[in-house]
Amino acid sequence: MSNLWTRSRRAFALLLTSAALGALVVAGAVVHSPPAANPPASFQFADPHEGPSRNSFAPVVKKTLPAVVNVSTSKVVKTPADFSPMDPLFRRFFGEEFGNSFNVPLERRERSLGSGVIVSREGYILTNNHVVDGATDIRVTLSDKRELKARLIGADAKTDIAVLKVDAAGLPFMVLGDSSKAQVGDFVLAIGNPFGLGGTVTMGIISATGRGNLGIEDYEDFIQTDAPINPGNSGGALVNDRGELIGINTAILSRSGGNQGVGFAVPINLARAVTDQILKTGHVTRGYLGIMLQPVTPAIAQAFGLKETQGALVGDVEPNSPAQKSGVEKGDIILAVNGKAVIDVNQLRLSISMMAPGSAVDLKVFRNGVEREIRAELGEMPSKQERASTEEKGGGGALDGVDVQDLTPETARALHLPPQTRGVVVTRIDPASEAAGSGLQEGDVIQEVNRQPVRNTADFDRALRQSAEAGKPSLLLVDRHGTTLFIAV
Repeated sequence: MSNLWTRSRRAFALLLTSAALGALVVAGAVVHSPPAANPPASFQFADPHEGPSRNSFAPVVKKTLPAVVNVSTSKVVKTPADFSPMDPLFRRFFGEEFGNSFNVPLERRERSLGSGVIVSREGYILTNNHVVDGATDIRVTLSDKRELKARLIGADAKTDIAVLKVDAAGLPFMVLGDSSKAQVGDFVLAIGNPFGLGGTVTMGIISATGRGNLGIEDYEDFIQTDAPINPGNSGGALVNDRGELIGINTAILSRSGGNQGVGFAVPINLARAVTDQILKTGHVTRGYLGIMLQPVTPAIAQAFGLKETQGALVGDVEPNSPAQKSGVEKGDIILAVNGKAVIDVNQLRLSISMMAPGSAVDLKVFRNGVEREIRAELGEMPSKQERASTEEKGGGGALDGVDVQDLTPETARALHLPPQTRGVVVTRIDPASEAAGSGLQEGDVIQEVNRQPVRNTADFDRALRQSAEAGKPSLLLVDRHGTTLFIAV
């Protein structure tokens, strides 16, 4: 109605204007438009030989985009032996009749898309392990639309890096940068194949470096960026403003499954170290100390008499490991490796893992209030999953809400502990207590309080009273499923 009214008003105004002009003409008046003050200027066009805007990343994109490829894979997936179309969840979505008549194939072919970066003129391509994991057929599409069959040279699941090879000559490739020089605030470009669209470029900055403990990979030292990264970007390039490859885009944190400004890339220095080993030996070997590490929290630092919250606490030492043979003990706080300060547990684990087995390392440790030097020779990481892990604990307060009892041989057997294990076992813990908040759990066997052995509940009570009188947190050495760790409460 309002649109109709608007159109009617315009028509009425036009009618009045026409009538007025007609009246002037009848009266013998001639109406002229006033002369323009200045004649209209001629259009001016930019010099076609001028280059792109000074603020443009076009030169960088022109140099790097051809080296980024689309990676498509396929693999045969077997239907689980226990799957049935009569399953209630399946029938809920596909209906009763469909479930009764549906023949489930024993195998099906699954396809996926990702990205990759050509890093040498010989046709070596870096991508993510999860892009090609289990693939029986891998193909890459170049920027000139050529599709080539690729073969997997090797992969490392712990850092999520894989190396592919295509047989072609004269390929464009990307120059490797030095990711250790990347700084928060640097401009970066993410280049890849989001949603299967093909070569796509997005821009952002480096939001953080050295990101770890995210639970994405076993070894994490991510560059974090807000350059939009979406599904399909995995394995693509993170490029600095000089056109150098500084990272392989790997993961995003997202509630929606799409970009929310928090993306992660494996630094190229780490990817290059992994690639060098794959090209030389076909697999990756890692240095091994044989220790379980814990973060040094303020409560832990206070309990150990450490002035600053730094380093990594040794919660347990593997029997017959390089650490044990060199004299590393439970309760040592590793402050430096080869003269480089230990910032946190993640950094220590990563630096040790990237050293070659057989390497000698100099450790600076804090033990009983004194710093000392220990030299250890690294072994090779066992193929089984490492026992060294990071379990962050909180702390503070007393052991209110905790019940313990003497560890009997029967209880030790029930907990699958060696018969010689001594201590008191936690039989009940209030979930709201500060001890629970510190990480103590039912079934934990407390073996020490403030570095003093605990053989029974009498020792335990005496040690707690001494700790309370001194006004200090209680430092517990706990055996949990055969592995020891420290908890400050």
